[in-house]
Amino acid sequence: MSDINDTGAIPVGIPQQDAAASLPATELPEILVITGMSGAGRSRAAATLEDLDWYVVDNIPPRFLRALAGLMTPDGGVKRLAAVVDVRSREFSELSVTLDQLREGGLGYRLLFLDCDDDELVRRHESVRRPHPLQGDGRLLDGIHEERRQLKNLKGRADTIIDTSKLSVHDLSRRIRHLVANESPTDLQVTVMSFGFKYGLPLDADNVADVRFLPNPYWVSELRHLTGHDSAVSDFVLAQKGASEFVASYSNLMAAILDGYTRELKPFVTIAIGCTGGKHRSVAIAEAVSEELRKRGRTVRTLHRDQGRE
Repeated sequence: MSDINDTGAIPVGIPQQDAAASLPATELPEILVITGMSGAGRSRAAATLEDLDWYVVDNIPPRFLRALAGLMTPDGGVKRLAAVVDVRSREFSELSVTLDQLREGGLGYRLLFLDCDDDELVRRHESVRRPHPLQGDGRLLDGIHEERRQLKNLKGRADTIIDTSKLSVHDLSRRIRHLVANESPTDLQVTVMSFGFKYGLPLDADNVADVRFLPNPYWVSELRHLTGHDSAVSDFVLAQKGASEFVASYSNLMAAILDGYTRELKPFVTIAIGCTGGKHRSVAIAEAVSEELRKRGRTVRTLHRDQGRE
């Protein structure tokens, strides 16, 4: 029998064993603090992170960062939090102190600083016809120089600095995605939708294919009451001249287009395939095209907008 400690309740050695035991690894939450020059792309960075399912708060006073961190837990709630903090906040000078407090409290964070040349900042501010937040009664350059002075120390302690002077908005999005690549999904969301032309084109379609060149199973009495989900209809449609060739060639075409959409950071795409009523041909072909795209490594959702509408 194990020895008992002074309380008579806990065997001697158990606390030491607990301390020595390795605990299961947990995914620690982290804050990404975004700051930098006005006009350098903070809003674009925030929008990119939102598309990657981050919880993003823009123009937050520094003292609220600690309260915001309370939303984050290792096993639920918010795990990826981005906060945009900049000179628009009257309390901006408190950011360095707040970051020190976060670190002392054991909460990890990364500081992302977005920079840009003065010439390019002037061009961007003039293009949107908005004054600099620190400009006051002075010139635009006066505001830029004052902001750069206030941000000097923060830039020095930044974990990542991105100079956006020569970056397009898409280039910056790519850089942000690369920065958080191990934490956020980047797959293009693909939807293949069947529809009936007599009910109108889908408003959100990026690409539309017309399969009314195939014989209509509606005119086959044994198939009329069925849909493209039924094997009898699907076999009939795919057995028609040109059907299998269309599925293969259209899938190859869309595979190349989807690769391009991925490179251009398009988050989702809808491929619409239509026949007269959206019940037979379009359903069968949409299912076949979806399967071909899945074979090419795409995650595809298949919808049938007008099936059962007649």
